[in-house]
Order: sequence, then C-alpha cells, then structure tokens
Amino acid sequence: MKYMTGKEIRESFLQYFESKGHKRVPSSPLVPYNDASLLFTNAGMVQFKDVFLGMDKRDYTRATTAQRCLRAGGKHNDLDTVGRTARHHTFFEMMGNFSFGDYFKRDAITFAWEYLTTVLEMPKDKLYVTVYEEDDEAAALWQEITGMDPERIFRIGAKDNFWAMGDTGPCGPCSEIFFDRGEQYGCDAPECGIGKCDCDRWMEIWNLVFMQFNRDADGNLTPLPRPSIDTGMGLERVASILQHVDSNYDTDIMRDIIHGVEELCGQPYHGDHRGFPFRVIADHARACSFMIADGIIPSNEGRGYVLRRILRRAARFGLVLGMDEPFLYKVFPYVKASLADHYPELIREEENIVRAIKMEEERFHQTLKAGMNITKGIVERMKKAGQTEISGDDLFTLYDTFGFPLDLAKDIAEENGFTLDEKGFEAAMDAQRKKSQSAKSDQDQEEQYIHLSQVLAHVPAGVFTGYQQFSGQGKIIALVVNGEEVEEAQGNAEGWLALDSTPFYGESGGQVGDVGVIGDAEILDTQKLPNGLMVHQFRLNGGKLAVGQTVEAAVDEERRMAIARHHSATHLLHRALRMTLGEQLHQAGSHVNEERLRFDFNHFEPISAEDLRKIEDEVNRQILADLPITKQEMALEDAKATGAMAFFGDKYGDVVRLISMGDFSKELCGGTHCDRTGQLGSVKIISETGIGAGMRRIEAVAGAQARALYKRQEEKLDAIAALLKTSTGDVERRLEQILAENRSLSKELEKMQAKLAADSIGEIWQKAVNINGVNALCVQVPAADMATLRSTVDMLRDKLQDYLIVAAAVTEDKVQFVVTVSEKAQKAGCHAGQIIKEVAAICDGKGGGRADMAQAGGKNTDQGKIDQALAKAEALIREKLQ
Repeated sequence: MKYMTGKEIRESFLQYFESKGHKRVPSSPLVPYNDASLLFTNAGMVQFKDVFLGMDKRDYTRATTAQRCLRAGGKHNDLDTVGRTARHHTFFEMMGNFSFGDYFKRDAITFAWEYLTTVLEMPKDKLYVTVYEEDDEAAALWQEITGMDPERIFRIGAKDNFWAMGDTGPCGPCSEIFFDRGEQYGCDAPECGIGKCDCDRWMEIWNLVFMQFNRDADGNLTPLPRPSIDTGMGLERVASILQHVDSNYDTDIMRDIIHGVEELCGQPYHGDHRGFPFRVIADHARACSFMIADGIIPSNEGRGYVLRRILRRAARFGLVLGMDEPFLYKVFPYVKASLADHYPELIREEENIVRAIKMEEERFHQTLKAGMNITKGIVERMKKAGQTEISGDDLFTLYDTFGFPLDLAKDIAEENGFTLDEKGFEAAMDAQRKKSQSAKSDQDQEEQYIHLSQVLAHVPAGVFTGYQQFSGQGKIIALVVNGEEVEEAQGNAEGWLALDSTPFYGESGGQVGDVGVIGDAEILDTQKLPNGLMVHQFRLNGGKLAVGQTVEAAVDEERRMAIARHHSATHLLHRALRMTLGEQLHQAGSHVNEERLRFDFNHFEPISAEDLRKIEDEVNRQILADLPITKQEMALEDAKATGAMAFFGDKYGDVVRLISMGDFSKELCGGTHCDRTGQLGSVKIISETGIGAGMRRIEAVAGAQARALYKRQEEKLDAIAALLKTSTGDVERRLEQILAENRSLSKELEKMQAKLAADSIGEIWQKAVNINGVNALCVQVPAADMATLRSTVDMLRDKLQDYLIVAAAVTEDKVQFVVTVSEKAQKAGCHAGQIIKEVAAICDGKGGGRADMAQAGGKNTDQGKIDQALAKAEALIREKLQ
C-alpha cells in the first residue's frame, strides 16, 4: 500500500477519473447555489443536483470533483462529535465521480475497485462492501468484477443503503466500501462487524449511489430512463489509511495545522483525550476559513450563526489551552499552507478571512469570559446543592445575555458530569423568538419554483430575445394553473406560462423579472427556472390562452429601462468601491429593480462621508464620460483572462456574457443593461449601512429616480428657506445665525436659572429637620433640567452639615429626583440608591445609584404623587434614623 500525502491522493483521484473520460469540475462554494433546502454544501453531488433532476444540462456526462463540504447544521451536523472521534469533521473534502445518464453500476464498481487496489495499492483482502438488501445486481457485479468472497459482501437495509434526494424524486440503492484497519481498532461489542457496530476498525471510505428510480408521492418506484451515478470518497479517511495513522487528525492534512496550534499555545499535542482541544481548533480553523472565503459572515441567524458557533467554540477551547487572547486568526496561515494550492480563494480572500476571524474573536472574548464566570458560579452552586442538571433558564440566560452557545455549555456540563435541560432551553427560546415571516415567504416561494421546475421539467428552454427587443411573437408551449399543467386557461385564471421565444427577462443575478402583457394576459412577474426556461406569471381578465397559441409578448419598456439603468449603475458602483476602498472588497449580494439598487459587500467599518463622496463622484464621472457598454459572449476561461469580475450568486456555464463599460468595468453578467453609461443620467447614493459583522450595504438611485430624489430635496430646501424667511442660497448662513442666537439665549437662561436657584436656597435649606443629628430635607425645588437640579442640591448640601437631602423637580414632562447622603447618615444605615428606588416608584419611575448619591426619573408629574413621594422619603429617613 502506497504512502501518499493528502495532496497526492487528491490529484491522483482527479487524474484517474480524467483518464476515464471524466471532466474535472472545480469545487463549488460552501453556499449552495439557488437551493433553499440546504444550509451548506455537504456532499459532492450538491452542485449537480439540478443535473440529476433534469433541470440543468451540461456539455459533459461524466464529472469528477474534489468538493469542499461542511456538516455543521441541519440534518447533517457533525459539530458535537468533532475532535472526540478519529474521523468526524465539520469541514472535509469529498472526492467524487459522477455519471449523468452515461455509465452505471458495472463501471462505477470497476472504477472504484481499480482506483483503490491499483492506483492506491490497497490490499484487496482488507476491503469489504455493503449493498442494499434487495440489490442482487450490485452484489453479483461485486463478485464478478472483483472476485470478492460473498461473505465480505454485506446486505444492509434501506436506512443505510438506500439513498433519496427527498421524499419524492430520484433515488436508488447504494454500495459502501469499508477498509478493515485490524483487530487492534475493534470494539468490545458482542459482534464487532460491518452493520453491527460503529467502531474504528471498519472504516467506510467510499459510497457509490446508484440513482435508478423515481419515487412518486405515493412511494411508488419507477425506473429512470437514464440511471446515474453519484459517489463520494472521504479524502481525510483515505489519507489516514495510506499514512498508517490512527486518526484523520494524525494525517499531514490536519497535523500541520495542529502543529501551528502547538506553536501558538506552547503545549505539546497528544493523540488521546488530552488532544481534544487541539483537534477542535484545527478542524474549526479550516471550517471558518472556507466559510468566510465563500462569503459567509458571523451573525445571529442562518449560515452566519453556524459560523459564529464554530468560531466561538474554537475560541473557548483556546482558553482551555491557556490562550486568553484572540488566536484563531493566527492559525489561518497554517490552513492556507495546507490547502491554498488547490483552493486559491484562500489566498484571494486572506485579508477578509483574517480580519473577520479576529473581529469576531475580540467580540466574543468579552462575552465568553463573562459567560465562563457565570457558568462556574452555576456549576459551584449545583455541586453544593447536589444537582446534576443545568436548568433551561440558566442555559437561556447564558445564551441570551452572554452570547454563550448551547454546545459550549454542553461541553462544560459533560466535563462536570452534568446534563442539560435542553427542552427547558428550547421553551425559553420559543417564548422569545419571533419568527421571520419574510423568511417563510421566501421559502414558500422557493418551494413554488421547485414545484414548477418539476412540473415543467420536460419543457425545453425557449429562446430569450430580450437583449435585442422589448416585444415579439411567441408560441405558448406550457400552461400551469393551480400547480398542474393544463392545455388552456380562460376567464379570470391565474398561473404560469412558457413561450418558445420571449423578450421577458426572468429574475436572476439580482435583477427582478419583467412585467408586461402576453396575449390577453397581464404578466405580473417572470422567473428563470434552473434549466433556463422563462416562466411568466399571468393573470387573465377575460380572454383565453392555449398551448400552441401564437401570442404577442410586450415587456413594460419604461420599467425595463429603469431596471437596466440601476443594473449598469451597480457595475459602476462595484468598480468605484474597489478603487476607493481596496481590491479585497467583493460583492456579497445585490438587488436591482425599477426604483433603486441595493449592493452588499464585505467591509469592516462604516464608509466615511468623504469616501462616499469619492465613490459617488467616480460613478458620475464615468456616466459623464458616456462610455460604451459592450456585451460579448465568450468562453468562461477567456472571460476570466480579461480580468472580469463575477457577481455573487450567479451560476456560469462554459459560455458567459461579458459586460464591459469602456476600460473602467468588466463583469460577467446575464442581466440587461444600457448601451452607454450616459443613459444612466446620474447616480445618487441614498444610504450606507451595516448588515452584519464585516458586511455593508449601499442603496442608490439612478436616472429618473435620481432626478425625483433631487426634486424632493429641492422642495424641502425651498420649504426650509420659507420658514427661515430667506433665500435657498442663504439658508446655511441664516441657520448659523439662528443657532448662535439660540446658544446665547441658552447661556442667559442658565444664568437666570442659577440665580433663581441661589435666591431660593435661603428659604429652602431652613426647612431641614434635625433627626438624631442628621439634617434631613425632602423638598420640591424649581429646576428646568437635571443639571440645574443637581446644582441646586449641591448648594443645599453646602449649607447643611450631616445632611440627607431628597430633592424633586418637574422638568417638561418628567419628574426628576436626586438623593444625596452624608457620611454620618450612611453610617446610620441610609443608602441613597435604596431610598430613591422606593421614592421614584411612586411616580412611575426607576433609578438607583451609590450609597452617597443617586438620581431617578418618573413619568407621572401629578403634584399629589410628587407630594406622596417626598412624604415616603421622609418616612424612610425617620425609620432609619430614629
């Protein structure tokens, strides 16, 4: 058996399948394209899902990939087992070979066996396989092709050996290949064997999925006309076998990163339980690096929340190793050294990755330390009380107040032999959680489009003519009403239609779909399905539509041009942002419609007003230059060679559309655009905001919408000028004059209030009552604000020795209280903070403070309530002093 590094195994796999006619396809990002059903790419087949469903076609029928994967959320979640076992990770690489209606079981088995035994030189007697219990064909092929003893072929039930994409759709039996690592890795189970235990002796290394059926809603299985193959081989697991090590973490893939952790913490790594923190940090450093490289940022929801959990879990284990300052960002260079030769995005996004990790670590270290202290207190309290379960309320307080994730609390509980009241925690979470209706709406819409894709899977994508024209004739090739395909629609029917030729643009690449008229129907929206088919949402107000009917299709031209101006403006904005803020900036999302554009991008601080002006000025400079906007179709690799940028969320085929705006901007984009930049008129940025850690959003308007904005601003300026009784050109000078006069009057007022307060002191301080040597004074005084009230109390304090003063004043719509207590009164048991809490409550207020000084505000300014509060204060004082 050959010794091979992780890099050598990866390359040998890809080269082997290339030699068998497979196209080497790059890894897709961890964020699945256009798939609401998955948080992350968790298998090699994810990027080919639409191909398997028949909604997408490629110019190849065989493919091979080295796919980066993440299993840390949803159904596939390995987070809790990471570092505890020899083979589980959040981030891992899955090697795969795929057939889209080309070869099937015989070749899939032949390729797998040849690669393992010939290329990797694994001993044949160490390999075992499983097949689905009813798959006689696969069992027979394994014996025929490999000569394997039937006793080493195990028949397993549907739970482990029948794969399905969902409740309905493509599915089929699978066959898993196991490597016997030897008795020394066995367990103490009565029967240690494949399908009987889950110990480290029997390592699953490759899964061959035979997609040969389609399952309908009733569970019936129908053979697919073109069966397909989807396989997945774990790179880290195979490396552990070829490198003769006990664990994936001992391979060169992980060991170099663990070595980096050793250097940072100054402690040696041990392969047993003592190395648990090292393994967690090494795994999580890889996961965080790729998640950020693929555009995910730490947040409190969705993918961002998973990233935050992973990153903070690593930070917690850094504390275990004595690293009480941010350190995980320092592990990134070791991740880069290990993987960047195959994943160049780690180099391209290095600055973003390091900065995002460091910022999140710094943010979490504060809350983590506080949370750890609270957790220690909970643990000590429980041990004293003899309790063994951390309550749901305690868990929720840790999570909600200190940002302390449940999985970290679970780790601490296990270390101390405790359990968690997870049901109580979930109940507390449900009580607080407000579910996002918009997110549900988005998911419902996504499900509707998936259903449409399935219903119309047999309908070929028509011709899109909208780049050249706004109207034209087309033949109706499909109608869908109430989710079902029909031959005709009439009356007030609503649904979806498809044409063999359409000028309507379907929503994609951040650009909304067109509206307009087709035949007798109003078109409310246009969507582009994964197979390229444009579907038009229609509403009839009388009239009729029928499959085969030729109709006139007319896009709302004015709306389309407004959208095109905003889309072209987005390209100019993208380039201007990179010129001003740095080439590390990249798009993270966009949305363009007829009203405005929205552009999301990575940046770690608010953009200064000066930089925003520079960006806006640069965009408008290019508009004034009236640059030609050219659109060219070319091979993807040729387009990349021009230096063109790709927009976030777009999916590119082998032939792409390059949008060039002079020499200023080059983007790969399938959207609609103006012909020259001068057609944009002007662009005005209307907002720049943060949308999460390390992410910013700019909104802007162009063309008629920009003119409308300028007009509204002019009208406001005219109205302000009229109020100031001056011209618009004199508004600034007049405002400065008024503000100066206001400041002068405010100073005069402060002087008068101070004089009035001083004049009243002589009468007020004499109202003090001596109670056992303490001069107690509970009184209402005239004061315009809290500052004046405090000043008055200071003057009263100067007049009295051994004082205890409770003063109230009505300021606008509030009543304010100040309490000050001398040292003698404090020794007698009087506490300013405690007194004011009870006093302010009578006036619907609250407050607090130190023993010697406290202040509060109340909402109820009723004079009777104020008198009652002061009487309460005097009663409290007498209770303490007498």
